[in-house]
Amino acid sequence: MNNPLDYTITELNKLAPKKGRLLISEPFMDDPYFKRSVVLLTEYSNDGALGFILNKPLDITINDTMEDFPPFDAPIFMGGPVQSDSLFYIHSQGEFIESSVKITENLYWSGNFDQLKQLVKDQQIFPHEIKFFIGYSGWDKAQLTEEIESESWIISDIKSKEINQLNDVNLWKNTLKEMGSKFSVLSNFPEDPSYN
Repeated sequence: MNNPLDYTITELNKLAPKKGRLLISEPFMDDPYFKRSVVLLTEYSNDGALGFILNKPLDITINDTMEDFPPFDAPIFMGGPVQSDSLFYIHSQGEFIESSVKITENLYWSGNFDQLKQLVKDQQIFPHEIKFFIGYSGWDKAQLTEEIESESWIISDIKSKEINQLNDVNLWKNTLKEMGSKFSVLSNFPEDPSYN
């Protein structure tokens, strides 16, 4: 990155990646999937990392993609480039959906899909309590470490435990602003560095 500041992203990154943390792309990343993205890590181990891009809504709903899903006004997000023909979800209903995997307090991913459909049918779960994705983002551990060392990612703790607050269209900018003044400056960089 062509950094006009007197500090580097490496100096700002005080946190290590782990399950439940966010990866925030550096301002000039031009990868079509990850440009200005915020990724929630749902797994992080020696085997690698897995997560979902939180701020790339697609112009479709769950009912557009699945004929046998009960009526449910929930948008679908592009979770990443891996398995882009598969549906994934994060939610806050881990105590009601068996086999849910805990990410952080009140935040889970996956679980028994038939139970989820029944909860929707019975109006026991609502769109603000779940977020659907097509595809996911995945790295082997060395690859993600290398990307962090090359200053592609800023690591943050997740501030909000409410899924509907993760639907903010300005999530990339607002997450950086919440992290303090040095990060806030990054949030104001133009997408094209030639405009600086």
